[in-house]
Amino acid sequence: MNPDSTERDAATPPRSRRGFLALTAAGVAGLAGCSTETATPTDGSSDGGGPDGGDGSDGDAGDGSDAATPESVVGRPLEEWSGYDTEWEAPTSSPLEATLGTEVLVENLEVPWDIAFAPDGDMFVTERVGRVLRFDGENVSTVAEPTEAIDAGSIEPGSDKRPWWVKGGEGGTLGVAVHPTFPDPARIFVYYTYTNGEGTKYNKVAAFDVESENPGEPAGTVVDEIPADNYHNGGRITFGPRNYLWVTCGDGGQRGAVQDTSTLAGKILRVTPSGDPAPDNPDLGDGADPRVFTYGHRNPQGLVWLPDGTPVASEHGPTGRDEINRLEAGANYGWAEKGEAVREREQYLDSDVHPPLFNTGGQSFAPTGSLFYTGDEVPALRNRMITGGLVSQQLIVTTLTPEGGTLPPAEDAYAQVTDDWADQAYTATVHTTMENELGRIRHVEQSPDGDIYVITSNRDGRAKGEFPRERDDVLVRLTQE
Repeated sequence: MNPDSTERDAATPPRSRRGFLALTAAGVAGLAGCSTETATPTDGSSDGGGPDGGDGSDGDAGDGSDAATPESVVGRPLEEWSGYDTEWEAPTSSPLEATLGTEVLVENLEVPWDIAFAPDGDMFVTERVGRVLRFDGENVSTVAEPTEAIDAGSIEPGSDKRPWWVKGGEGGTLGVAVHPTFPDPARIFVYYTYTNGEGTKYNKVAAFDVESENPGEPAGTVVDEIPADNYHNGGRITFGPRNYLWVTCGDGGQRGAVQDTSTLAGKILRVTPSGDPAPDNPDLGDGADPRVFTYGHRNPQGLVWLPDGTPVASEHGPTGRDEINRLEAGANYGWAEKGEAVREREQYLDSDVHPPLFNTGGQSFAPTGSLFYTGDEVPALRNRMITGGLVSQQLIVTTLTPEGGTLPPAEDAYAQVTDDWADQAYTATVHTTMENELGRIRHVEQSPDGDIYVITSNRDGRAKGEFPRERDDVLVRLTQE
């Protein structure tokens, strides 16, 4: 269904459980920040939250209901994660059998990048121009504006300009995660790009108190001096099933450093909320940074967990060759110096690089934020990995079938990976849908009550065709007809 067909002022309003996002324009107009425009909520209403899954070790930001104190939940047993389910089953049907629709909830966002939910359904959304917004069901407010974060810039809604690089490149205010015991403390974690006093650009993860009267000042630094550049900034942060914070770091223009485990370039980190290494992180040898969980990454931007605790990442590859990878502690994912990087399918058979579940070959999906969906509101997507596609302007739906399971039909799939070069733990059946209906899809997130929310990135100067439209960027909820 084309989103233009969504009737925002329809006689029959959309369903409302908490009145989520039933916001007035006056409430939105009170936003502080560096934008010359304000996000415009539509008349739609709904509610939100939801688990991401577990790692072979860790926990979801939305799951703090069973925690009495922050200290008691960090490093908890995987079995205590609310999403833990060793009996889960992968679907055997095609997700394309259902018709998906969209309900536009907020318009004219300025290059949003990430969504995170608090346990009560409050939604936090980052905009790359330097803001974190909070939607609480009645009002929208700016809860963090990191003073040192760069303003990545944006193009105007409806613009036909294609600069490719807005002034902040691919940096800006990127990932957001909610403390596992929110609202005690009332902290969120934000990943953003800044320039130090010597003119060197870095990425940082900092904590912010959403009740602070000074939204520009962080309450503390969690990880600093992550390499940054106009490209490959990584940026996804999320709490896994054991309530450690995972951080995806791109190579930040330092391709030669991604195999060096003493650096943060091209790594996925796993730390406590205060930034210390998770105590059971892998030992990568003398000189290795103990915060590193995996290395050899190019630009990972999606991170989910299967119900049994298996961590899975989506990653941008070179000239296509995008990947979905199962993460194993201490594993190398192949990005390296020019001429040494393993990304071609045939190379995986002759290397010690961890093989992918799926590699696009020469096709470029540009996979970004991902979700492993466990809700009931969109049944066709349950127990599947859903990933935003940037350059491909589509949703990527991946069914990961454990070894020995019954596979979905391959006839209408983009790919069903059974090759011997691939990771044999799961068979990836990949479908694509909603091509060019929303434009560049940046992130997909699940609310606490099982809805799916999507944000677009059409004002970053790279959209194709009719995008950006006058209403971009948008926050939408997926529906199944």
